[in-house]
Amino acid sequence: MAAAGGSNELVQVVALLGAGVVAVPIFRRLGLGSVLGYFAAGIIIGPFAIGLFPDPASVLHVAEFGVIMLLFIIGLEMQPSRLWGLRREIFGLGLAQVAACGALLTGAGVLAGLSAPVAFVAGMGFVLSSTAVVMQMLEERGDTSTPAGQKAVSILLLEDLAIVPLLAIVAFLAPQDTHAGGSRVTGIAIAVAAIIGLVVAGRYLLNPMFKILARSKAREVMTAAALLVVLGSALLMDLGGLSMAMGAFLAGVLLSESTFRHQLEADIEPFRGILLGLFFLAVGMSLDLPAIAANWAMVVAVVIGFVAVKAAGIFAVARLFGSSWREAVDRTALFAQGGEFAFVLYGAATASGVMDARENAVFTAAVIISMALTPFTALALKRLMPPRPETSLDNVERADGLTGSVLIIGFGRFGQMVSQPLLARGFDVSIIELDVEMIEAAAEFGFKVYYGDGARLDVLRTSGAGEARAIVVCADGRQTASKIADLARHEFPQAQLYVRAYDRGHAIDLIRSGVDYQLRETFESAMVFGEAVLVGLDVPEEEAAEIVADVRRRDEERLTLQVAGDIYSGIDLMNGNAPIPSPLTRPKRRGVIYDEALIGPPKPSVSGG
Repeated sequence: MAAAGGSNELVQVVALLGAGVVAVPIFRRLGLGSVLGYFAAGIIIGPFAIGLFPDPASVLHVAEFGVIMLLFIIGLEMQPSRLWGLRREIFGLGLAQVAACGALLTGAGVLAGLSAPVAFVAGMGFVLSSTAVVMQMLEERGDTSTPAGQKAVSILLLEDLAIVPLLAIVAFLAPQDTHAGGSRVTGIAIAVAAIIGLVVAGRYLLNPMFKILARSKAREVMTAAALLVVLGSALLMDLGGLSMAMGAFLAGVLLSESTFRHQLEADIEPFRGILLGLFFLAVGMSLDLPAIAANWAMVVAVVIGFVAVKAAGIFAVARLFGSSWREAVDRTALFAQGGEFAFVLYGAATASGVMDARENAVFTAAVIISMALTPFTALALKRLMPPRPETSLDNVERADGLTGSVLIIGFGRFGQMVSQPLLARGFDVSIIELDVEMIEAAAEFGFKVYYGDGARLDVLRTSGAGEARAIVVCADGRQTASKIADLARHEFPQAQLYVRAYDRGHAIDLIRSGVDYQLRETFESAMVFGEAVLVGLDVPEEEAAEIVADVRRRDEERLTLQVAGDIYSGIDLMNGNAPIPSPLTRPKRRGVIYDEALIGPPKPSVSGG
């Protein structure tokens, strides 16, 4: 019997992995996105189709850790200074969208005949858009770092934070008992204590802990420690009656300025990706088809009504905050669905007696259907909306039939400076750029720049990449530069590949992908600037140059360790306790990327500095 049970569990694991592996590539190739592929696969293997999983709730419970890890990684990217810079978007735009949509949906529920408490809980649950769906779609589109993407992330953060007061409100809406007042005060005290405990631990314990563990040089221990931080912070918030996702996000923020940030992200990312896919599969399996069939009219009405009302609120708030018509429509398509936190809110409302089981089933089904429809909605809008108005190309020449020993892609401030020594030496340089105004401005100064998108293989070919001795990628933006570099490396191996790196993490990715040279765009100017400051402070010029050279050397050693995946031994290296690593052996790799984020203050190699 035990063997049979174990075999059945193995069948389920294989079915989960196989469903994702088969469905996701098909749906992505059809242009429908991976999220919808996971949903469809979940429905097929769920209890109402093939029936491999009679209890999808158990899978969903485990898969929720994917959302928790996603929020931890988002927190790692949200340094306190960055959060402070986004305060207007988070507490302005985000709060306005949640409040406006919540009021509209609550009103719609009351008009539909629901009691005020049920209408409020149902409406506010639907307000909380799916962090997993929206972030996945933003990542697939490469929009997470754009201004519109940052606004979307800010709204998601506010919505994630909103689950905490909403759960408290549900507790207050629950039927009263004589001991309610004392229990609520105790619950609030426990929640505050949990937050304070997490902040104190993150501020004073985590970095020392990682430093101690790093000296063991055991990667599996560091990975285990990363998982411990994520799951431990989630557990602490859960014990405090708060959102586990909020705990993971807060832990990420507290570690966002840590020297271990990049390695933590690298350790968590594989688990995040697998569990997030499992989450979408579980949501698809949880779609109660018989319940939908029995209450199909109500479910359809809730989906259409809630999505329409919420869409109107999102669009109005976006326009009120100065977004363009196109950006407002795009945000509406992304956020009009319900989200995974609705399951938490509806479950708490049912457990406390605010909702009954039938209402919970109907509203949960509506949320799941709205999540499944989001990729279709975004795709439909993309195809139905008029194309973006293009700047006139009458006065610019497209890249076609170009030849040259050097191809420069991107002619912004960085590309302009890179081109000058090449042109001064007499090299035959071809330059392509997407910004028409930049092309026209360059023409006024005697530069011949052609119009072309370097992220397209056909444009690279017509731009002479197949004959170029060197391809120089000066495009702005991490995603764009990486895409161009990947195309050039695979399709034009005869050319040396030089790439402008956005930041240190980007540079590490570029090194691992095999580019010939990469440089973080701000480091060289910062080194020259720092040396000038030393000289201005009466440090002798030779000594200042030696100090800067020492900073470069230490940074190069640290980068070598990071590329090799042994980031932690860089700490011992900074203290002079580790051997200098051997040079990287990848062919044709020259130069390194530098970063201002040092692991501890550098030690001057000369005295008196």
